[in-house]
Amino acid sequence: MTPRQRRDRIVELVRQHERMSVDALAEQLAASRETIRRDLAELDGRGWLRKVHGGASLPEPGSQGRVAEGPFSERLRENGPAKRAIARRAAALFRPGDSLFVDTGTTTLCFAEELALARGLTVITNSTPIAALAARGEGSTVFLIGGRYRESGGENLGPIAIEQLQRFHALHAVLTIGAIGRDGVSDFDEAEAEIARMMIRQARSVTVLADGSKFAGAGIFSVAPLAEIDRLVTDAPPPAAMADRLIADGVEVLLAGAAT
Repeated sequence: MTPRQRRDRIVELVRQHERMSVDALAEQLAASRETIRRDLAELDGRGWLRKVHGGASLPEPGSQGRVAEGPFSERLRENGPAKRAIARRAAALFRPGDSLFVDTGTTTLCFAEELALARGLTVITNSTPIAALAARGEGSTVFLIGGRYRESGGENLGPIAIEQLQRFHALHAVLTIGAIGRDGVSDFDEAEAEIARMMIRQARSVTVLADGSKFAGAGIFSVAPLAEIDRLVTDAPPPAAMADRLIADGVEVLLAGAAT
């Protein structure tokens, strides 16, 4: 096993267990404790994991993306475990050769951290941190959409971004949203809603990532009716009335933590 393979395996093990001790990693990888400690220090410096006393744990959600401080980074710290679970469940849906639009959001940033471990994907995104993470995937190709740059979320927006999106077609659109209700999915930002609508238009299948808190809200700007959504990946069962509407509109609901 090469040093790179060993470090990749360390990242996989920490993601699987959320926390691993130096002793456990050394035993599983047939390496010395000193070697594991050096690996953990390097991986911590790169943002792949967090080195803690006696081992390693997952970094804060989205921290690998290095987004600027502000409301977006504050949202990254909300419902972190749920977003991680959703991201992990969603990443298992895609296979080498798939093409994905991925929009900007705290949950899709966690999803991009999982894509960094994937292989052979084509990712089209308007998010600079998501592009950087997805590009780490072995054999993956990434296209970064241009446009007016918004530092807080590390994203490109506006007419240029919309025009460039029209040049692409993808098998899937993977989107985060502000709220989900009986009338569909919505957002609180007009420019981000425009990006999501164009990605839906240019994709064959739409997967929405939303933690349970999104069922309680109502966005200002409509993104799509439920009938345009193929899959919803969430961490909690939708309320009964909402679940009935999702079934009626043909939306497959996948719960994070369930068998893939």
